[in-house]
Amino acid sequence: MRRISIFGATGSIGESTFDLICRAGGPAAFHTVALTGGHNVTRLAEVALILRAEIAVTAHEENLPALREALAGSGVQAAAGTQAIAEAADRPADWVMSGIVGAAGLVPGMRALAHGASLALANKESLVTAGELLLSTARVHGATILPVDSEHSAIFQALVGEDLTALDRIILTASGGALRDWPIERLAHATVSEALAHPNWAMGARITIDSASMFNKALEIIETREFFGVRPDQIEVIIHPESIIHSMVGFTDGAVMAHLGMPDMRHPIGYALNWPQRQPLPVARLDLAALGKLTFRAPDETRYPALRLAREVMAVRGLAGAAFNAAKEIALDQFIAGRLGFMQMAGLVEATLDRLSAETRLGNAAQSLEDVLAMDHLARMRATELAQDITT
Repeated sequence: MRRISIFGATGSIGESTFDLICRAGGPAAFHTVALTGGHNVTRLAEVALILRAEIAVTAHEENLPALREALAGSGVQAAAGTQAIAEAADRPADWVMSGIVGAAGLVPGMRALAHGASLALANKESLVTAGELLLSTARVHGATILPVDSEHSAIFQALVGEDLTALDRIILTASGGALRDWPIERLAHATVSEALAHPNWAMGARITIDSASMFNKALEIIETREFFGVRPDQIEVIIHPESIIHSMVGFTDGAVMAHLGMPDMRHPIGYALNWPQRQPLPVARLDLAALGKLTFRAPDETRYPALRLAREVMAVRGLAGAAFNAAKEIALDQFIAGRLGFMQMAGLVEATLDRLSAETRLGNAAQSLEDVLAMDHLARMRATELAQDITT
């Protein structure tokens, strides 16, 4: 019986993972070691009871009494806090879903790799902030990293059996998000609710807003560089509103391999869960005749300045990815709180990178996880300070 853990069990990735595990037999087929979640302790406890988990952990210590009450008498242990999440990752598991959004997913992912687990990586921030450390940890401990982002899963699948020396380019597709057809002059006035109205994907709030600003795609550009080891000039982005082609790989003979499918995160999750085999999945089958057409257009970096910033971060490398992600998370917090306008998020990230470039050596490679966490902390401090000088 495979031992599994789900970090971020109550988010959209976690819920899709839970659905697939239940369809595959639930506790009769899998031994669930650890589940983690945020404020939704009712749902966390419900999933833990269904899967008969060893432990359920909420990230917020004030929620521990409610979690304990919901699990009372079940035999499922309850815990809370970031340290408890890290300790849950130390419990041996064969397969771990890394579905926590943001830099908070880095430590448990690293801990799971140190125990030789197969890490299904939906947390793109881990590779952005500490790509070299993450990959070296996997190599040292014989662990496997399986990409779960739909784009990177598509690339991973397109490269199966291919001669990697023949790889010429990687083309990341982007939906363009909720505001993709807005006049550019209107973007400055976009509200949180408007940015959340994604036309294709059902995702969490933070990643949906990141999709509208293309900060999500900016992270994926950096993630592609780290995971697949390609040069920055080999990575392209194209807007594909239908979200049917999840990414493409071009080869030196001019051929392009595209991965197509209906927009449903259960496909990349299911591929990672069953890898290296394929198993039937409960996803809608693609009907190209019904779709009629697929469309594409080049992204406008005036509309999406995050893409330019990602290129600049890749040129610097080192700790720049950690600074970029931390500043992005603060900018998103400020937008959600109504203290920054939609287009001001990129300005805050750029200002933070400029400040840190003057204060530190952003290009220095991280020697340890502590280096990454220290830069993450410093960048959050600087971004918060700089945000006070920006008004909506």
